[in-house]
Amino acid sequence: MAPRREDPAGIFAQVASALGAADLCFGQMECPISERGTPSPHARLAMRTSPDVAPALGKAGFDVMSVAGNHALDFGADALADTLVNLQQAGIAAAGAGTNLAEARRPAMIEAGGKRIAVLAYSSILPAGYAADAARPGCAPLRAHTCYEQIEHDQPGTPPRIHTFAERSDLANMEADIAAARAEADHVFVSVHWGIHFVRASIADYQREIARAAIGAGADALFGHHPHLLKGIEFINGKPVFYSLGNFAIEQPAAFNEKIREHESFAHLQTLSKGWQPQAKYQTPPETRHTVIAWLDMAGGGAPAVTLQACRIDDDSVPHPILPGSADFVDWLGYVEAITTEAGLATNYAVRSDGLVTCAPAPPAG
Repeated sequence: MAPRREDPAGIFAQVASALGAADLCFGQMECPISERGTPSPHARLAMRTSPDVAPALGKAGFDVMSVAGNHALDFGADALADTLVNLQQAGIAAAGAGTNLAEARRPAMIEAGGKRIAVLAYSSILPAGYAADAARPGCAPLRAHTCYEQIEHDQPGTPPRIHTFAERSDLANMEADIAAARAEADHVFVSVHWGIHFVRASIADYQREIARAAIGAGADALFGHHPHLLKGIEFINGKPVFYSLGNFAIEQPAAFNEKIREHESFAHLQTLSKGWQPQAKYQTPPETRHTVIAWLDMAGGGAPAVTLQACRIDDDSVPHPILPGSADFVDWLGYVEAITTEAGLATNYAVRSDGLVTCAPAPPAG
């Protein structure tokens, strides 16, 4: 979420009724909610939004949000502190960042639907200085490393094989956090800001590693974000892993910097996927319009039942539900099925009579 407009509540106008119907509504806050601070020299696109956004998020139905991400410290520690206070004053719990590492790793604990829910949040996308440590504010880190393997050693210049893996200490911290939260809560949800932005379907090795570690440690579900695209859904031991829920209620890049079109980093982003329209009102590629509200039903006591509400983002960056029979829905479902297959994930999607889409593990082949 990153509304930056005169009426921030307006960006939720078409989805607020759905969000408010949940016992517990989770989202990811992409940028600081503050009027203080100066842009970080490490921010490619320094993002910040008005304190008016916090009550708009509360009115839209959000109960808890991750604040861990690559824009959390775009305007420094004061802006991050303001974000936490503003969300708290709006009645929204926050997870994933704090004045030090211990605070950043602390779960948000919420009572909902007669259950105690723990939400933990981490970021793998970390500009320099954005990770919290024992005496420094920032995000709960879940860092990853990249190695390049030359495949054909006698063929200089050929593309390498790319390997990624999670930082061992960060992975151990996450597993310990989940186990500790599991002892205090009925359900544990994990949020991770991770992944390969603007590249269709692709899921990095470290994401799969983290997902298996999180579910193995006791998480009931993992919610991923950062790529600005929907990515496939995987079930591990029956528990859902949403590799990326895509954009939802976020402004286009020019809303945060009118001169972004002149930046070299913005030019690079346009090489990652087709369909950018830098001069248009909606700048990012058409596939970024695909989004979703994911529903988890925990009533069964075991693995959650997952239902998806298909949504599309319009030219004003406003998400709205779409229904079967519409061209937008056909496009959305085809995209979701295709990226799931391309990522090698064994997941089935089935349209219900009420227009929602059930999501479940595919039965074993044979």
